[in-house]
Amino acid sequence: MSRIANNPVVIPAGVDINLDGSNITVKGSKGQLTQNLHKAVSCEIAENALQVIWDKEDKKASAQAGTARANIHNMVMGVSVGFEKKLTLVGVGYRAQVKGKALSLSLGLSHPVEYPMPDGITIESPSQTEIIVKGSDKQQVGQVSAEIRAYRPPEPYKGKGIRYADEHVARKEAKKK
Repeated sequence: MSRIANNPVVIPAGVDINLDGSNITVKGSKGQLTQNLHKAVSCEIAENALQVIWDKEDKKASAQAGTARANIHNMVMGVSVGFEKKLTLVGVGYRAQVKGKALSLSLGLSHPVEYPMPDGITIESPSQTEIIVKGSDKQQVGQVSAEIRAYRPPEPYKGKGIRYADEHVARKEAKKK
């Protein structure tokens, strides 16, 4: 059983946490995030740390406490430091370019793909084959990265497609006669 909920969430300088019943709001230099906590879980702030409290006898409350602690930690890290995912384009003629509030992708299709940037997310393209997705919400950064990758996931024979920077693509051998 995980004991992650027992660890306090350290609140860095410049981050403000507001508890309002079951709602928790975290404000920092990178933005503001709000989340609704489960009814079996509550929080308590002491000095520069936030402690998650729950009924130790209830298994479901214990599981929810670990989830709540992880989510609160991600919110604190997001508004103070931020999150980013790097994607790379592999393939002849595959290019990425940021045009205003949209990401333009040339992926070997008959038309260029335009991906509009959602609120709270910034997308950068330092080179034609690199994409960097940044934001304060970890879930949203991961979702946007997955949606961009879904336009052309890496294929196993030549390895062409959009992949995460740290992703390993298992290559297959071509058919033999």
